[in-house]
Amino acid sequence: MARAGAITFKGTPMTLLGPELTVGSQAPDFKIHFFEGGLKTITLADLKGKPTFISVVPSLDTGTCQIQTKKFNVELGGMGDKINALTVSRDLPFAMNRFCGAEDIKAMKVGSDYQDGNFGTSFGLMIDELKLLARAVYVLDSNGKVVYREIVPEVAAEPNYEPAVASLKALL
Repeated sequence: MARAGAITFKGTPMTLLGPELTVGSQAPDFKIHFFEGGLKTITLADLKGKPTFISVVPSLDTGTCQIQTKKFNVELGGMGDKINALTVSRDLPFAMNRFCGAEDIKAMKVGSDYQDGNFGTSFGLMIDELKLLARAVYVLDSNGKVVYREIVPEVAAEPNYEPAVASLKALL
């Protein structure tokens, strides 16, 4: 399923591939990759049992994505192991790991959708024209149900931080 004009990138309409998830939907299964002493994977099943915060960015090599990741890292840092906190992009796991080390990102685990775009198309966030992920935030309950969702209409803009974090705190 393609959703033409669903978002813009610097004012240019873009097409999102995949279904549009809404609040109340069950999150689809996915597989993302991260680097922790070697390449490893995370799936939806790995996250169940705790509320999950998913911050989605096009690339950690851009200023807005860096700001988003740093802000959520600070906001979520005090919640410790009561939650799962992820940043997902199509950057390579090694580059994501390097960014986190350089910026002291410890509250967020970074996962890459580089291999097959499985996460992006499952969540309806794959930008067809760029093959990058749209900027978005999802909060899932401990069973994987979507309780908060924001797909940022302009990829170059930041998300609404406060309601996203508040929806996660409401689950604790």
